[in-house]
Amino acid sequence: MAQQLTFDLPVRVARGRADFFVSPANALAVAQIDDWREWPQQKLLLVGPAGSGKTHLAHVWADVAGARLVAAPDLTAADVPALAAGGVVAVEDVERIAGDDAAQVNLFHLHNLLLAEGGHLLLTARQPPRDWGLALPDLISRMQATTTATLNAPDDALLSAVLVKLFADRQLQVPPRLIPYLVARMDRSLAAAQGLVALLDARALAEGRKISERLAAQVLDNDRGNGR
Repeated sequence: MAQQLTFDLPVRVARGRADFFVSPANALAVAQIDDWREWPQQKLLLVGPAGSGKTHLAHVWADVAGARLVAAPDLTAADVPALAAGGVVAVEDVERIAGDDAAQVNLFHLHNLLLAEGGHLLLTARQPPRDWGLALPDLISRMQATTTATLNAPDDALLSAVLVKLFADRQLQVPPRLIPYLVARMDRSLAAAQGLVALLDARALAEGRKISERLAAQVLDNDRGNGR
């Protein structure tokens, strides 16, 4: 079949509170985000695998609380007093500062400045603090003392809702029966859902086809053949 030219068009990602589907896999974490003014010591750590919803929840909280969002590696050169002045900060992917002494020192100071002034700090990571590879003892102790909310492996309801959202983010219309078809056959992670929707979109564009069960079967078989 002739291949069509494809273009990497921007994906409009919906990250509002109404776009986040609550299921037993994430209900406790969502409740803690909603109740953010009651966090013990004014801080919370969201832990979960790639694609589990950490970034979405961080954006939800940032919108509600008026927080600044910062990627952990950007702390290396951050103006910490200016960042802390807003009183509410979300730091994403904290494990990425392993080996970066300057970022670890700045996170330590940001933590202390925020909490000393009654501010709030949200952190996200894929693993608990003991697995981050931090070198600063005072920072390690503060991170390990932070209340943790865990985003668990997705159930069928959550996978289904995420697939619907991912297709909608790309402005793609798919037959309703495709969703349970995919859920029954795909790897059970939200990262896998993101990758699968991207592959289906690219394949459909390249071949000038609609997204269907037949196309999905071919994409899934190709994925398995490539060892993904």
